[in-house]
Order: sequence, then C-alpha cells, then structure tokens
Amino acid sequence: MAIELTKMPKLGFGLMRLPEDGGKIDLEHVKRMVDLYMKTGMNYFDTAYVYHNGTSEVAAREALVKRYPRESFMLATKLPAWEIKQESDIDRIFMEQCERAGVDYFDFYLLHSVEDGSNYEIYEKYDCFSWGMKLKEAGKIKHLGFSYHGSPELLIEVLDKHPETEFVQIQLNYLDRTNPVVRSESLYEILHERNIPIIVMEPVRGGMLASMAPEIEAKFKSKRPDDSIASWALRYVASLPGVMTVLSGMSTQEQMEDNIKTFTDFEPVSNEEMTIINEVTEEILSIPQIGCTACKYCTPGCPMQISIPDVFRTVNTLRRYPDDWRAKNFYAGVAERGGKAGDCIGCGQCEGVCPQHLPIIELLKEASGMLDK
Repeated sequence: MAIELTKMPKLGFGLMRLPEDGGKIDLEHVKRMVDLYMKTGMNYFDTAYVYHNGTSEVAAREALVKRYPRESFMLATKLPAWEIKQESDIDRIFMEQCERAGVDYFDFYLLHSVEDGSNYEIYEKYDCFSWGMKLKEAGKIKHLGFSYHGSPELLIEVLDKHPETEFVQIQLNYLDRTNPVVRSESLYEILHERNIPIIVMEPVRGGMLASMAPEIEAKFKSKRPDDSIASWALRYVASLPGVMTVLSGMSTQEQMEDNIKTFTDFEPVSNEEMTIINEVTEEILSIPQIGCTACKYCTPGCPMQISIPDVFRTVNTLRRYPDDWRAKNFYAGVAERGGKAGDCIGCGQCEGVCPQHLPIIELLKEASGMLDK
C-alpha cells in the first residue's frame, strides 16, 4: 500500500516533549493540545517505546485513542534496537506497544534510530525488516520505515538492501545542512532522488531555532514581524520537495497554536527569505554551541541522575549571554533536583545512546568548570 501523500498533514504532532506536571505527563494539557490539533484536520501523531520513560504511548491512548475514532487519526511508533536482547523481545515489545497505545495496529511503524554500528547491526541480526513486512501483511502496521541518525553512505546501503522501505524519518533543519555529524543535506538529497517520502524530525533543533540573540531575531522580524522565530524553521523544511510531514515536539498549547498558524494557508519560503535564513545560519554557526536536541535518551540510564540536556541548555545560553542570571538560576534548580555536571562518573551510558554522537563526558567536565563554582 503506497502512502497517500495528499492525505498526510504537513505538521505532525511529536509526542516526545509533552508537558509535564510533577515529573509526569500532564494529560489534561495534552488532551487540550490534541483537540486543538485535530480540530484543524491534521492528524499525524508520532510516539515511541522509549519516549517519556515509556509513558508517551500511554498518553497517546488516553488523550487520543480513547477519545477519537480510530480511522480519524494516524499513529506512528518505533521499535528500539537497544531494548532487543533476544529475538522474542521483538514481538514482546510490539505487543506491549499495542497494549500501551490501546490499538490493534499502527499506521506507521519505524525501526528506531538506524545508524552506523550496533543499532543497524541488531536490526539486521534479527531480520527486523522482514519481521515488519510480516506485520504489514497481517494488518498490524500499514507502513514500514525507519528513523535515521547515520551516515549518507550507510543510508544508501540500507535503502539498496531494503527496497521495501516506504518512508524515512531524518533530522533536518537549516542549521544542520552542513553539520559534519548530521549531514542532513546529503541525507535529504539521497531520499529525494529516490522519491522516498521524508518525515522531518528536529526541525527547530530541540528549540534552538525558536529563540536567538536579539540581533539575529531582528533579521527575521524585519521581513515577517508578526511571525515567530520558530515558524521560519518549520517553513524552511516544509517547503522542501519530498518532505511529507514535519514533526514538532510541542510542549505547550501556545506552541501548538503558533505552529498551526504557520501551517494554516501555508506559505513556502521565498528566495528573499532563503537569503535571510542563510545569513542567520552563518551567524549562529559562528557561536560555538553544544549540539544537543534535548531528546533525553541519555537521562533514564544516568546513575547520577544528571539532567544532561538541561546542563547543555544552560551552557549554550551562557555562551550567548554570559551574564544571564536566569540561566544560572535554572541550573541551580537542575542541580537541586538531580546531579550536577561535576557528578558525572564517566560511565559512558549517555554517549552510547546519544543520536547526535556528542562527547558527553568531556562536555560535562567543561560544563562543570563553568557552572559548579
């Protein structure tokens, strides 16, 4: 069954950064966001087995599945290679996902974070592509694809070996076009040349492209004074040919409202606006930043309970605004709730699961020197 691109909403609701209250997902807030999103006619929801420590799929059940007819929305989730220790785990995880989400099938199913090294090796070892196709034949999933964090060379190898792939989800934003680790421009070109539908993740790079130094934001505001900074990042990727859906991990109703505004009567990026985006990209890249997207894959297994993304968020803020007292207060709260940057014991758990392949141990040492004074 080919994906009907005309039925795919350009804005997808990513369920990775849902609002929380007391450390748990705020379901009532999520319900309001779901209702607002569904009211527009958009209906693509993306979750995963590991999001919110395993509770994102449950939130999808409570806020969406129980409250809307099954045929009125599309739900995507993912199989995590790092949770597969033996072949029986694959079926166990899938059945658990169906139970968590309260569904009999998933519209889109992804092998999570295919990349060079162990993840792809595990998917090949257990023949997960064939397993997925069997689920498709059984009606348990409608479309099979994968999310990708690897090299362009491996992407070509995977696509050549698995022509059954119906879509691929990649990290794509205007800042990562030439990033030597992400190499998103190359990944995009490979997929577009093969006419493989693209789902975009991290279009705003974990919020990095939603708020900038005032002098940088002024460039955007001079052209579109009534539009948010984040809207530029979303419009950039949504304007690219071959992009099927752009995922936004929205955490508040205000973010939802702003994104809906961006995609209502959508305007592709013009040549003049592209010039501004290129200028902004050059300016941002001139400021050294830690390339953390706050996916939080690193936090559940940290033995010292360090909120690593929040530490890096503080560092990035202080690199741009050295005297920002709010960032320092923010870090004080982070350290009070969990570990300080200097508490890192160098176990490497975090580096093993980081999609951005960051040298987290070394970065935490640098952060400690800046913050733990």
